[in-house]
Amino acid sequence: MGFPDHIERTIELAHPPAKVWSALTTAEGLGTWFGNEADIELRPGGTGWMRWNDSEHRADLRVERVEEPRVFGFTWHIFGLPEEDPRRTYVEFTLEPVSAGTRLTVVESGFAQLPEDAHKVAFDGNTQGWRNELGELATYLDAA
Repeated sequence: MGFPDHIERTIELAHPPAKVWSALTTAEGLGTWFGNEADIELRPGGTGWMRWNDSEHRADLRVERVEEPRVFGFTWHIFGLPEEDPRRTYVEFTLEPVSAGTRLTVVESGFAQLPEDAHKVAFDGNTQGWRNELGELATYLDAA
């Protein structure tokens, strides 16, 4: 049986692409809406991380694609797998200007490489996670 390989979410934000881009690609932005603290080296091959204060959870990133102000992509560890597991998923944000601001689409792919039990944990966790995080992004942008 095949498993879904990707999660896709689209949200319309009442802010210009440059403001959304900054929220996605700077340590200040990522460390406010996505985590509680972050750092990023914004270039293909660059590294980054996010940490959450309410836990010891840290997400390490490898920047894969930077096409300012349209596309930002990175790989990161798969939720639910041991830290030493080398498998990663790819997350790509695409920004499109629209009359009301920006249409943001996030696609996370690479889940099909997992066995059934790990797939369910990672896919379900990240599906809910993107719902929550995109809501937090909208709240962050509205408050800024």
